[in-house]
Amino acid sequence: MKLFAGLGNPGAKYAGNRHNIGFMALDAIQRAQGFSPWRAKFQGELSEGMIDGEKLILLKPLTFMNLSGQSVSAALRFYKLAPADLVVFHDELDLAPGKLRLKQGGGHAGHNGLRSIHDHIGPDYARLRLGIGHPGHKDRVSPYVLSDFAKSDQDWLDDLLRAIGQAAPLLAKGDNAKFSNQVAQQLNPAPKQTRAEKPAPAPKSRPDPAPEDTRSPLQKLMDRFR
Repeated sequence: MKLFAGLGNPGAKYAGNRHNIGFMALDAIQRAQGFSPWRAKFQGELSEGMIDGEKLILLKPLTFMNLSGQSVSAALRFYKLAPADLVVFHDELDLAPGKLRLKQGGGHAGHNGLRSIHDHIGPDYARLRLGIGHPGHKDRVSPYVLSDFAKSDQDWLDDLLRAIGQAAPLLAKGDNAKFSNQVAQQLNPAPKQTRAEKPAPAPKSRPDPAPEDTRSPLQKLMDRFR
């Protein structure tokens, strides 16, 4: 059994924020895999389904970002799961928009949602870092992450979320490399190979012209009677 936790803030006000890309990723998985409808549990919203005979739990904490650990730790205790069974989906300023990276353990890098989870269960869990880009200066970070994605972001965002939703079973089974590769292939498909064109037929060579007849009329007449 695995627990996927997506980080974000509750309410319509925050629904389109860059900070809520973790929620968006879990919504994409829930739709793509046909999991159960969201229901209230563990101070959050929960959906569940089966992947190759193994249960997968999706959890969106509704405690606000800086208290995410309360919801996540409650779910882990209820299902008797270890931190190693947890994958947290969250926004990442240090990755370009549309990029993702899987990371096992490590620090929280100042992310309030990860900081809260660290405080409750420690650092020994996996996290899927979803790139949103950096605004360029630390003083602009807060308004940037709490602003909605721009219209110009929608194409890459839709493609990324769709790819995550379809590849989620690989992540649930622990095939992290295959998961990353499948997402990358869907975002950057190989160009279609066109059938090789047949070479144009070589032009037919014309027969060499007959040599010029330099005989005199008298010689021609004599040659006819030989």
